[in-house]
Amino acid sequence: MSNKIKQIFQIKEIRNKILFILGVLVVFRLAANIPVPGVDIARLKSFFDNNQLLGMLDVFSGGGLRNVSIVMLGVGPYITASIIMQLSTMIFPKMEKLYKEEGEAGRQKFNLWTRWLTLPLALLQSFSMISLLRSQGMMADLNILQYILIISTITAGTVFLMWLGEIITEKGLGNGVSLLIFAGIVSALPTAINNLILTWNPAEILSYVGLIVLSILTIGAIVFITEGQRNIPITFARQTRNGKSMGGGSSLPLRVNMAGVIPIIFAMSIMLFPSVIANFLSTSSVDWVAKYASVVADLMANQWFYGSAYFLLVVAFTYFYTAVTFNPEKVAENLQRQGGFISGIRPGRPTMEYLNFIVNRITLTGALFLGAVAVLPFIIQGLTGIQTITVGGTGILIVVSVVMETMKQVEGQLVMRDYDKLDV
Repeated sequence: MSNKIKQIFQIKEIRNKILFILGVLVVFRLAANIPVPGVDIARLKSFFDNNQLLGMLDVFSGGGLRNVSIVMLGVGPYITASIIMQLSTMIFPKMEKLYKEEGEAGRQKFNLWTRWLTLPLALLQSFSMISLLRSQGMMADLNILQYILIISTITAGTVFLMWLGEIITEKGLGNGVSLLIFAGIVSALPTAINNLILTWNPAEILSYVGLIVLSILTIGAIVFITEGQRNIPITFARQTRNGKSMGGGSSLPLRVNMAGVIPIIFAMSIMLFPSVIANFLSTSSVDWVAKYASVVADLMANQWFYGSAYFLLVVAFTYFYTAVTFNPEKVAENLQRQGGFISGIRPGRPTMEYLNFIVNRITLTGALFLGAVAVLPFIIQGLTGIQTITVGGTGILIVVSVVMETMKQVEGQLVMRDYDKLDV
């Protein structure tokens, strides 16, 4: 391991990429601590401490939401736009063709539309968030020009983060959006540890030990599920070309968790809307609107309801995203075209149905695991009574997954560099 790290920093190209990404993350952290004007910090802190949903969302914005900073929305609007665009591929055949069949040019156009959709969503979410903070008495009265200026600044902050994420991705050492979320989670750890120390109670030593053990087991389970895959044996018909016999056996790896951390991020984005809108409308002058908004706000504040809905959304999004990224019909067609087949399964439609059956079975394990990880903070708080840890299983999953994915891409670049040397 030490030799590999030494090798990474000895190679100028990879070293410069890593330093560049670290510099971008520092810029992100600086932006997350530049507040918009007119905020009552003391009341804001109390509000976030009493609202678990916003507290968890603040972790993913890198502390930008708690500080009401210029990047308070994080990459949330961009993620929401991605959800909408991914859903459109299942509803509109033209969008599916653009995304899956038109190659790199189609994907670039698809990504461009996602960026444009991010803009109105950022405007809407920034307006809703500022209105919510004003309704709770945490912001001073604003005139129309101040309102427009703050909303425009927050929207520009989201676009800025979207751009930072894309230039990180272009370096080929990880997904930019995931790394920004990773930086936000890691930045919250010192505060969480400090709160844990300040609230230390020797009488609850067993709870703290249990928390540490549970965290270690969670990390082990995340690595196991993330790396887990089922290999489908593929046999290729032997052919003779230029006097050489070609063919033989291979395997098709199907990962237990094909969707990665995307379902949890998608589910969190969806769970945000009812709470924010309900809190905003609860102060409405229309009685029936305020009444029903208060009911929804109370419902979202109920840990049992919130945890159950969160779990079900994560499971549903896992299946959805797996269906978007893995198409059994296309895989079956490609195998048949290349002269490959699964032993005991006829080529064509039977192969497609078999792959679909296998993927649904292994995805169930991945979906239930992701759902359990998502609601792990509620389980920890219920078992240990410790309320100071807000990152929970979701944060651990994202941190571990991002680190593993980034290391794989770094190793890939090292391998490619070794191949280049051999070619020379």
